[in-house]
Amino acid sequence: MNTKNNQTNAQNNLGKLPIWNLKDLYLSQKDKSLIRDLNNIKNDSLKFEKKYQNKVHLLTASNLYKAIYQLEQIDLLMDKILSYAHLLVAEDGNNEKNKIFYQQMQETITNYASSIIFFTLELNKISETKINILVKNKKLQIYKNWIINKRSFKPYQLDLKIEKILQDKSITSHSAWIRLFDDLIASLKFPFKKEELSSAQIFNFLSDKNESNRKLAAKSVGKILGNNIKIFATITNTLAKDKSINDSWRKLPTPISARNLSNVVEDSVVDSLVSSVVEYYPKLSHRYYALKAKWFKKKYLMYWDRNAPLPFQNSKTFSWKEAQHTVVDAYSEFNSNIGNIVKKFFDEKWIHAPVLEGKSPGAFAASTVASVHPFILVNFQGKTRDVSTLAHELGHGVHQYLAGKNQTHFNASTPLTLAETASVFGEMLTFKLILNQTTSKKERKALLANKVEDMLNTVIRQIAFFQFEKEIHTLRRNSELSIDKICSIWMDVQKASLGPSIKYEEEYKYYWSYIPHFIHSPFYVYAYAFGDCLVNSLFNTYEQGLMNFDDKYINLLKSGGSKKYDELFRPFNLNLSKKSFWKKGLNVIEGFIDELETL
Repeated sequence: MNTKNNQTNAQNNLGKLPIWNLKDLYLSQKDKSLIRDLNNIKNDSLKFEKKYQNKVHLLTASNLYKAIYQLEQIDLLMDKILSYAHLLVAEDGNNEKNKIFYQQMQETITNYASSIIFFTLELNKISETKINILVKNKKLQIYKNWIINKRSFKPYQLDLKIEKILQDKSITSHSAWIRLFDDLIASLKFPFKKEELSSAQIFNFLSDKNESNRKLAAKSVGKILGNNIKIFATITNTLAKDKSINDSWRKLPTPISARNLSNVVEDSVVDSLVSSVVEYYPKLSHRYYALKAKWFKKKYLMYWDRNAPLPFQNSKTFSWKEAQHTVVDAYSEFNSNIGNIVKKFFDEKWIHAPVLEGKSPGAFAASTVASVHPFILVNFQGKTRDVSTLAHELGHGVHQYLAGKNQTHFNASTPLTLAETASVFGEMLTFKLILNQTTSKKERKALLANKVEDMLNTVIRQIAFFQFEKEIHTLRRNSELSIDKICSIWMDVQKASLGPSIKYEEEYKYYWSYIPHFIHSPFYVYAYAFGDCLVNSLFNTYEQGLMNFDDKYINLLKSGGSKKYDELFRPFNLNLSKKSFWKKGLNVIEGFIDELETL
């Protein structure tokens, strides 16, 4: 069997897959406008420092508005250049020229940015009384939420010299270790039959219909991760310690505090979400995987069977055009304006879809800057799950597009807790459309089971990942962790979350090492569970016919990060601080499992 030829043929059956055009950002790495923007960042940062350093506390409301606006324009150009550099690496991480350019841009911009660090430090030194008076100014009201969010870090900020050192050294500290991880993952080759596969290709076989292919792929992944586990453990230990040192200097109470602050969410709300999900492990994942084992006529599932296609699986492969029509129709039926925005992504080729050598695995939506547009990366292989992933990333794209068009640059970006709202909502719209078009009982059962599996991966798995991270970071404060200790923590959380119907073999203990979120964004993972449970409750409100739901929903997306989450969800009568809210979302998954048992 020639895997590469088979994959090429499979890609051909999908139709022509789009590749994005980054020229909307810059024409090339040597584009004159890119060089001009870099110079503007450098000059404007120095002018800004000269004009405002040691004077922020003296500014009137009108002058404070002008200062924030100027800072925002500098930040916008930084984001534009770094987005471009990041997307070049994402489309081809094996290209040495792209990697060097990305590193150069990070180093150059970090250097320029040290001139403007003082601003938020000085902003946070202004008394609460004075700030409350200043933000009543009509112009400054625009930045009120941005100011509040910045000031939430006030108790944990350091003096200017130390903040500058931390930023300058980030290139050779945590950023360097993240780069090493990315380079390592991109370079790994996984033996499969007579081929050497990339991570995206090999992980695709973990949901192959052929059990021997799944087992072979799983064993190959475990072997290659195991061969490299010393370096993965070193990266993990170093990054966790680096974070611990920063947290200690800032006097942050827990390893997760910094993430919660940047997510603009209280510790108690996250604790409530996590404890609710853990409580539901037996009702959801344990119960579902026992059911899946029965469908396979087995006492238990091997770990490589967890995402196996079901015995009654609809093996339909979606061409790119079919996937496009399905997703556009789902969004358009909800609201025609949103449908038109989704269509734009296809028409304008803002999507990079094929599986290619060196391309970043998985999927993401990059917001870039409002003057351009978001870009979406997927690795489309025609499965129903790939259509869901496409719908998910387009939800992000719509959110980023609407926020970018309706908010200033600082207000456009949403905290992670809100960032998953539109993506999961879009996924649910698409799932419901496909489900409602189904007439076969067997097909309905397969679709429901696939949806439950996706939800378990989004909620149960991500909270288990969170529990793993939490223990790693807590223990790393005191001592380096051995490979055995990290693997032991991993196995404990996997067994607790997935239940007794999943069995593991020795090599599975290394599977923690490939998960990029642990490296790139510590504690990011709970945002997925947050978003899924939130959207289950939100979708329930939609289906119950809340008046003007789509208008309220579009206003939520347009708001970006300009308002706090509790204010944004008030029009939907949702209160996230209550444990009952999370249970309402988890009950949706339980309801799907109930229906599966009756089917």
